[in-house]
Amino acid sequence: MRSIPRGAGINGENDAISPSSMILGNDRRMLLLKFLQDNNGKAELREIVDFIAENEGQNDRKHRKSVYVSLLQTHLPKLERAGIIKFDHNTVTLLKVPEDVDVYMEVVSKHDISWSTFYSGVSVLFALLGLWLNNIPLVVISAIYFTLSIIQRFKTYRVISRSK
Repeated sequence: MRSIPRGAGINGENDAISPSSMILGNDRRMLLLKFLQDNNGKAELREIVDFIAENEGQNDRKHRKSVYVSLLQTHLPKLERAGIIKFDHNTVTLLKVPEDVDVYMEVVSKHDISWSTFYSGVSVLFALLGLWLNNIPLVVISAIYFTLSIIQRFKTYRVISRSK
């Protein structure tokens, strides 16, 4: 996968990150991509600003302006340089999303639980049901799903923490 130069690191050394890490490392970029994916890959900047401000829980004029400025000065140029979007006359068009982003991109609202946590809980409930019904295949399958959900949870947080 192609790396994108990020500039000088903390200690002055140059470091590079992959497009997927760059996207996953910022909530606004993830929300931007989610909005574009939900809207057939094309949206007006104003609509994106409103969506992000609403998802961040602050929809007042001052916060929307802050979102607008950060998108215009930071996030849109980074995504455009990576070839992920095209920004032209206040219209943002989704060109492509790196393959591994969809695997990890999980936009969770402040009071929601992640999918991996949900699947872990459901797996535990089915394992208990299997034990209660004395159904060993159900217990085994539940244990497999529980293990996979835990692995997914660790992968997600490892990718996000690596990109910060």
